Amino acid sequence: MRIVTWNLWWRFGPWEERQKAVLTVLRELRPDVVGLQEVWSADGVNLAEWLADELGLHWTWAASDASERWQRRIGRGGVEVGNAVLSRWPVTDRAVLRLPAPADLDDGRLALYARLDAPGAPVPFFTAHLTSPPHASAVRRDQVAALAAFVAAHRDGTGFPPVVTGDFNAPPDSDEIRLFGGVRTAPAVPGQVFFDAWEYADPTAPAATWDHDNPYVHPGLGPSARIDYIHVGGPAGPGGLGTVLRVRRAGHGPVDGVWPSDHTAVVADLGTTAPERRP
Repeated sequence: MRIVTWNLWWRFGPWEERQKAVLTVLRELRPDVVGLQEVWSADGVNLAEWLADELGLHWTWAASDASERWQRRIGRGGVEVGNAVLSRWPVTDRAVLRLPAPADLDDGRLALYARLDAPGAPVPFFTAHLTSPPHASAVRRDQVAALAAFVAAHRDGTGFPPVVTGDFNAPPDSDEIRLFGGVRTAPAVPGQVFFDAWEYADPTAPAATWDHDNPYVHPGLGPSARIDYIHVGGPAGPGGLGTVLRVRRAGHGPVDGVWPSDHTAVVADLGTTAPERRP
């Protein structure tokens, strides 16, 4: 089962050209499930719906209730921002969590849950977008605690471990990532732990998903870092369900001269009891 997570950089930069580049990358990856952040909807067009139609996937999305705070950054109203899930299999249940934040930092960040009717076992899938200021680690700790409780409330009824994707805006050694993982400190929800899929990657492979090689990344916002994640609940399910087999970056270069986003995507192949589509 191929999982992708990707922050699509909303309507910033040359968004129309980037939209096509995003589609090109996803088409080449042939994902089974995609968690997307900073997805836009405007003028009767929803980026998640458009991508799903082009790729032949099911989809669901959730809009922020504070999109106006984003609109001021591009000087245009009427554009919503949110999270989305694209899936090869039907979405049988969904829920949305408004992530907590103090008023001065609250721009409507969300976590979106979708239960996917995959062969063998349903997949409890989540995608989240945490607050971004570098000084806001304490806020993100509160957000991952809320996210962990949200996962715990929706993970039962299947042997497939929960898969939690997203832009966490925090490096792997941060307090918030350690808290959410729960294997290097006490977990946010007792007994619930998550494995960072990238720890299964080739240790020599480039890892940054916020990368100064990308011309859209502002050098004044900090050094290159890995801030986008695919987390898989542990231990694996029966027969190795959810075991991380491979992981890598994607979308880390220009497509027809245009970088798709200011983030790179993360791609992980997970074990499943259903027949694998790939060797």
